[in-house]
Amino acid sequence: MTIDKLSACILALDTCTEACSAALYYQGQVFSELADAPREHSQRLLPMVESVLKQAGIGLDKVEAIAYGRGPGSFTGIRICTSMTQGLALGLDLPVIGISTLAAMAQMAITEHNAEQVLCAIDARMGEVYWGQFAAINGIATLVAQEVVSVPAEVNLTLDPLKPIYGCGTGFDAYPELLTLGKGILALDAVKYPDARAMLKLADVGIKSGLSTTVDELEPVYLRDTVTWKKLPGRE
Repeated sequence: MTIDKLSACILALDTCTEACSAALYYQGQVFSELADAPREHSQRLLPMVESVLKQAGIGLDKVEAIAYGRGPGSFTGIRICTSMTQGLALGLDLPVIGISTLAAMAQMAITEHNAEQVLCAIDARMGEVYWGQFAAINGIATLVAQEVVSVPAEVNLTLDPLKPIYGCGTGFDAYPELLTLGKGILALDAVKYPDARAMLKLADVGIKSGLSTTVDELEPVYLRDTVTWKKLPGRE
């Protein structure tokens, strides 16, 4: 994945879906790890962080900011990501910035597949999807309207139907009827999950815009009622 020069050394982490990933930008290069490893995120993430730091030949003390997957996604996965971010950032008093899992997928579609309009949908189970619409503005995934959790029948496109719309995420496998929205969605099977690599550019833009916060102000995004969610039997 190519990436423009960023303004800082940024470490990105994500465990919000079945995939687990870490990426590091340092001196013009990107170092990354990605695994499709459901239920192994707590064991996998820290070794991934150690790996990308080792690949770059630096210690955590060189990192200037941490980007974390803020959700939506798995309740447990979001908690793992925010907890790991807290642990890494606290000791060095690093600024942190939350990145939408939906935006990360859209950014991957824009950067690697030249998409201009993207509908991202993650299977939320219980007959629902987490979804959001994005347009490429100056190469950056920009949210159109807001991120929503709803039944598939309530996914309402506001993107330009006269231009191609690409679909990313597990929601399209779970609910193939989503592909028939508007004049049809072009499924982008190469982008099923968020990838920390795509978070780096989004984090850089957010940091430049003053959106980074302290570790005490981490804001995970669940969309769904978290108390109800975590009490459901069999939920991850």
